[in-house]
Amino acid sequence: MAISFNYETDFKLREESNYSDWVCRVLASESFVAAEIAYIFCEDNYLLKINQEYLNHDTFTDIITFDYSEGTRISGDIFISVERVLENAGEYGASFMEELMRVMAHGVLHLMGYKDKTSSDADLMRRKENEKIELFHVER
Repeated sequence: MAISFNYETDFKLREESNYSDWVCRVLASESFVAAEIAYIFCEDNYLLKINQEYLNHDTFTDIITFDYSEGTRISGDIFISVERVLENAGEYGASFMEELMRVMAHGVLHLMGYKDKTSSDADLMRRKENEKIELFHVER
């Protein structure tokens, strides 16, 4: 399967096919296709270890994306801390699922070349996240 969901935590997505279909629509909306995308849902400490080992950052984060894409064929590993998403949802006044979808879209947008280090890039990233969440057509 081009898009897989892996769990290093008790959290599980319901109806994974709805999310893989959505990610494919997100990619198609920017003229990309999925080669091999793995979402790995985990806890804070799991992601902290990856952040320390591979990025030399000693901080908690909601997402880390490893990009293996070639041209318009998108490949990568997207690690998401479910704990961090839950905390951020509360902080931003969003539902857990809305914040999770934002982070899932964020990782794919990075794989498509979008950045978020400057304020203008971050503004564009946020607009794109909102646009891509709207592509999810399943009753929530």
